Amino acid sequence: MTKEEFKERIKGLAFEVIKDRKKAEISAVEYDELTKFPELKEIIINLLTADFDPFLSSIDWVAPRPTTFRINLRNNENFYLIWMGRSWIAQVEGKKYYLLNLPEEERAVEAIARILRYGASEGDETTAGVDPGASNDSNADSEEATVDDTTDIEIDA
Repeated sequence: MTKEEFKERIKGLAFEVIKDRKKAEISAVEYDELTKFPELKEIIINLLTADFDPFLSSIDWVAPRPTTFRINLRNNENFYLIWMGRSWIAQVEGKKYYLLNLPEEERAVEAIARILRYGASEGDETTAGVDPGASNDSNADSEEATVDDTTDIEIDA
């Protein structure tokens, strides 16, 4: 690799990094907490990449001390991010991950990916074209059942 090829490669990579940062900046404007707390934006990018917007529904500031945020996902699941002064703690499904340690950060990313795989909630099935109240019986559409509710019953008392 020549010196010129190396410079071109570095320029290309720099443009990709800048593009990812701009995408994160544009997505962050939608969430007030990300503009107020830049550390929160940085940790969300670390956990969910710069393409976090399709996965997040909202961010709620839950408690002032320790500063706690509820990250609501689009599939109605959530997890918490807690700022402890020096580092973040991610609480996913009740388990705490200290994000100062790289192995725990990786486990937190895997846990978040797991709750993202849970899929859409039942309320979202109607928007996906599936009627949650529909019967799976194939004869339900072809034949209509009639009910005779005029039966006379005699009771001897």
